[in-house]
Amino acid sequence: MENEGAVSFGQILSALGGGIVWVFQELLMAYYNIAYAITHPGLWLDWSNKEAIMRFVYYGGSTEFFFAIMAILLVITAIGMWRNEFMWGVVRVLEGFANGIGRLFAWAGLLMVLQQIIIVFMQRIFTRPDISFGFGIPLQFDISWFAEELKLYNALVVCLCVTYTFVQGGHVRVDLIYSAVGHRAKRVIDMFGSLFFMMPAAVLIWMYGWYFLWRHLIVPNPSASDTLDRLLLKSRALRWNVETIGFSPNGFTAYFLFKILLVAFTALVFLQAVAFFYRSFLEWKEGPESEGKYLDRDSLGEGEEAYEGTH
Repeated sequence: MENEGAVSFGQILSALGGGIVWVFQELLMAYYNIAYAITHPGLWLDWSNKEAIMRFVYYGGSTEFFFAIMAILLVITAIGMWRNEFMWGVVRVLEGFANGIGRLFAWAGLLMVLQQIIIVFMQRIFTRPDISFGFGIPLQFDISWFAEELKLYNALVVCLCVTYTFVQGGHVRVDLIYSAVGHRAKRVIDMFGSLFFMMPAAVLIWMYGWYFLWRHLIVPNPSASDTLDRLLLKSRALRWNVETIGFSPNGFTAYFLFKILLVAFTALVFLQAVAFFYRSFLEWKEGPESEGKYLDRDSLGEGEEAYEGTH
């Protein structure tokens, strides 16, 4: 029994050692893969070639892509720890990107309200079965098409304003211990949360969302279990088959846009997790005086400070 226990423990150590070696090998290969992808863009960006499309599909959800991102982040992190102002610059760029995207697509909420008003007027007052927009060749669809399209505006707000809301401090939080600890403990909790909750969740959703997207754009349907060679074989029969089926006969016919938004959502969350980790590290290192440094938050105006950031 003791020998069996010793053997099993040795197997565990061997497996762990093999896993660590594999991770380092993949990280080292990532730099070569990045250089190769940059110097051979036609292999995956020339979409007139069906094999290039399949390579793009495969690598977008592959371990090679994951380790390429990790390799880039390791370099940025190393430089940022050496030069803190560089890391602050990365934080400002990522948070600025989140704010810019969020502030732009927040207007989708207004469009949603205006379109709903038009739908009500056309149905109840003018009793029209359709709505036509534009000049010359107008955009004309049944009213049910425009009614179902309202979901797209809602999805734009949810998916593309999520990191903007995070930067603005607008998400609902459940606080059990956070408010009772000191500045540095809070920053450690923030770093742990971004590293072990936000990033893994974004990676998992990306892995599922990426192939979910492409299964509604092309046939034969790609699968996460397909190897590159198998996808290249499938490319011989590849054709575009963009999903245009609505839930009702005259309903909205561009539901593939929701799949694109899912992928965009995960990318934004991952980038914000990186920015939040860097900000938390810098605020932990520089002390309480750096809290909120370079943070660009919207203001409700003078006299409304008590309501800003409440959630």
